[in-house]
Amino acid sequence: MNIKSAYIIAGPTASGKSEFAHKLAKKVNGTIINCDSVQIYRGIENISASPFAARAVTDDIDGVPYRLFSILPLSEQISVADYIALARCEYDAARAAARVPIFVGGTGYYINGLVNGIAEIPEISSENRNRAREIVARDLNAARAMVAETGATDSQRVARAIEVFLQTGHHITEWWNKPRAGGISPTPYRILVNPPLNVLHERIAARIPTMLSGGAIDEAKYIVDNNLNPTRAIGAVQLCNYITGKISRDAAIENWITKTNQYAKRQRTWFKTQFVADTVIDHVPSDDDLNL
Repeated sequence: MNIKSAYIIAGPTASGKSEFAHKLAKKVNGTIINCDSVQIYRGIENISASPFAARAVTDDIDGVPYRLFSILPLSEQISVADYIALARCEYDAARAAARVPIFVGGTGYYINGLVNGIAEIPEISSENRNRAREIVARDLNAARAMVAETGATDSQRVARAIEVFLQTGHHITEWWNKPRAGGISPTPYRILVNPPLNVLHERIAARIPTMLSGGAIDEAKYIVDNNLNPTRAIGAVQLCNYITGKISRDAAIENWITKTNQYAKRQRTWFKTQFVADTVIDHVPSDDDLNL
């Protein structure tokens, strides 16, 4: 096996990339660095299918260091630039400790930032940030239409696109086309774990009972009780609606599965068009796939 200096293991939800990354880390003396915009939050480990869903959040699992998981409260926002800065620090720390950095996740804009760097967008004033949040809170669908060219759908990314326009007078897509900085160099070895969609659907449906029994409902109750934003994670909205009596438990589960299936399809499309992989694993990985 030719061990690389760093890896990015990307793929849609429920693809088996996290388990594969852990096995690879054991083999190459790696450090796992989170590249998922939901698993970075604390308190939704089950809903987000985090590696820490069934265990206490610690610095390692079975001797493998895990970084940037469950580090932020749900009330806090994080930009791509913030994430890249944190990820670079963990990358440097892993290299300094003679370990191999292994970025793992399915968040396209994080992965894109790691590979290509990020646009150097001016700092946003608190006034424009608050205005953007107010616009999104007032009517998310209308806000989405304002920034439709970005493809943003979740409230945080929509608010980000609006605040950039308010601050600079230019759409965020214009900034994306400018020279970028801050990516990881040399580019990590890129592995795409991409099983067929029907396999993902089966795995998504199969894991929901485990997520529920592990504490997903308690996590949603915490969101409701503390008046937090449930839109950070698919599943949180559905469970919060169940807890508040808006829908039945069965309807919540059915909608959770449907939304996750749709998300997996969008992720597969993004990876097909936006991610250049050095190796593609077109099935749920096995130990045989470790011989890269």
